[in-house]
Amino acid sequence: LGTLEQPIFSTRAHVFQIDPNTKKNWVPTSKHAVTVSYFFDSTRNVYRIISLDGSKAIINSTITPNMTFTKTSQKFGQWADSRANTVYGLGFSSESHLVKFAEKFAEFKEAARLAKEKSQEKMELTSTPSQESAPGDLQSPLTSESINGTDNDRVTPDTPQHPEARAEPSQNALPFSHSSSSINKHWEAELAALKGNNAKLTAALLESTANVKQWKQQLAAYQEEAERLHKRVTELECVSGQTTGIKSQKTELNRTIEELELALKAKEELERLKAEVESANEFRSQRDSLTQRLQETELRNQTLEAQLSDLEHRLESSQLEREAFRKSLRSLLELLDSKIFELNELRDALAKLLEGS
Repeated sequence: LGTLEQPIFSTRAHVFQIDPNTKKNWVPTSKHAVTVSYFFDSTRNVYRIISLDGSKAIINSTITPNMTFTKTSQKFGQWADSRANTVYGLGFSSESHLVKFAEKFAEFKEAARLAKEKSQEKMELTSTPSQESAPGDLQSPLTSESINGTDNDRVTPDTPQHPEARAEPSQNALPFSHSSSSINKHWEAELAALKGNNAKLTAALLESTANVKQWKQQLAAYQEEAERLHKRVTELECVSGQTTGIKSQKTELNRTIEELELALKAKEELERLKAEVESANEFRSQRDSLTQRLQETELRNQTLEAQLSDLEHRLESSQLEREAFRKSLRSLLELLDSKIFELNELRDALAKLLEGS
């Protein structure tokens, strides 16, 4: 991301891309819900949709006037990007999030159309006769899109059923699963924010690093030139008096010294950029720390889930043993009743024999 590119709207969704082979099936590009943001590049006056999964950009789509965002279900929408030669799909957790994203898409699409018209008007006003005589040298910004086809010409793939299933958690999940999921979402949100900051600072780091070497070389050349000029001024002042030629040379040398002072100010700017680089490293260390804590939380979650599963198995086996014990007692009770009945009959028979004798 460029240093002048700022996010203007963000949401969370599951990201999919169309299968490049079948052009019908969806392929998930994120294992869980990630942050999807609209960005505005003020230098090029364009709007982009960007989503990062870790350090990997899974969405980098520039909004053009001929793009269309289509809602294929209550929680799923898609749009085609002819420049990237793919179709992106987003699964949201609720219909309101989908509606808000679609509204922003339409708003920034209209803004892109107005920006394009203004750019074309500016090009027409600033074009020279020589440029007008050679129209073949001017390239339309939509040439690649006209080759690949517009969004309406593409075949809309079947809407998958699993994005909604992933977007909404099961109502029958255990309370402990909800708790662990909320903890994971909290850490994921913090990690996504740090990743966004890290991406911006990394871009600034790369840009400043690319200029550091050149600035150092220029600064060394300026310092050498300043020393040479100071020596030259001293020599001229010692050799001759206040002649017109020397005065003019001295004025030129003073102007050069002022330019060198400006170069020293550039060195101060370089020091400021170094401070920003150090700040970027601090953000990176914080991100690594949060990543480690998230991994520890996931391991603990897996351990607790395994313990819970073991307890469920033990409870089930205990219930089975209890049921078997009840059946055994019931059979013993029936056997005891039959034996008591036989003893009663035997007692009655003995009593009759006793009375008869």
